[in-house]
Amino acid sequence: MHRHFVQAHLWRSAVLLALLLFAINVSPAQTLPAIASPTPLPTPQARSSPSLEKRLFRNILRDQKDIWTSPFRVRGEDARWIIPFGVSTAALIATDRRTASEIREFDDQTALSRNISRIASYTWAGAAGFYLVGRARGNARARETGLLGLEALADGMIVSLSLKEITQRPRPLNDGGRGRFFTGGNSFPSGHAIAAWSFATVLANEYRRNRLIKFGAYGIASAVSISRYTGYRHFLSDILVGSAIGYGIGRYVYYKNHDPNLDGSKAGTTQRSKLIPLVMPGYSGRSRGYGVVLAWTF
Repeated sequence: MHRHFVQAHLWRSAVLLALLLFAINVSPAQTLPAIASPTPLPTPQARSSPSLEKRLFRNILRDQKDIWTSPFRVRGEDARWIIPFGVSTAALIATDRRTASEIREFDDQTALSRNISRIASYTWAGAAGFYLVGRARGNARARETGLLGLEALADGMIVSLSLKEITQRPRPLNDGGRGRFFTGGNSFPSGHAIAAWSFATVLANEYRRNRLIKFGAYGIASAVSISRYTGYRHFLSDILVGSAIGYGIGRYVYYKNHDPNLDGSKAGTTQRSKLIPLVMPGYSGRSRGYGVVLAWTF
């Protein structure tokens, strides 16, 4: 009986270790070298065919293969990120029960937190909106943002549902808030955090020159993640791992599929506002006078 208990404990520990290795392989600092290949981030290459639309489902299958095999490509130099991330996650897991009970003492933020967390539910609509607007207006960057956003969200959803089924961790309001793994539940990792960060990362990279969009996207993703803790829906460790996975998936999808021809092109720049005129110097040969020409585009 004791031997079976030890074997079960070792198996569970191995699963958790594999999850930590997976999460660190999609961490911000690593920018997904282990998922994409043993080399640094893939350099975006120009593509002519087939289109992103035709490759979408095939890309998702490729992404899943790279994601789930990433722990087997961990290198020695990855230890500088694996160790601090693993220690941080282990520390949060060890203190999850206490931090969850402490936040429950404050009830005022519950409704607000749950309203904020609903933003993650609109990420799919947001990605689809970018795609449809991009197609309608001929904006290649918006079109790509929508397609890559949908790909990242699909990858994140598959990973989230799979890990929840493997870890079987109850939510803070269940099982006495003990946060034990493999006891039936769907708390680890936070699916909302994965969705928010995967789409936000694609959006921030596509519009990296626009600080308002970049920091706004990351700010909203952070707010959604924190709200899952203050709303009693997840432990802090669920949120940390979910955020890291979402960020990594977003980075991977962007660098694997981004069209470099959009950088510096008209398709990748912000369109001129219809309210602000184009100011140009003007000269009239008949009156031999100089002036200023204001031009609006409608």
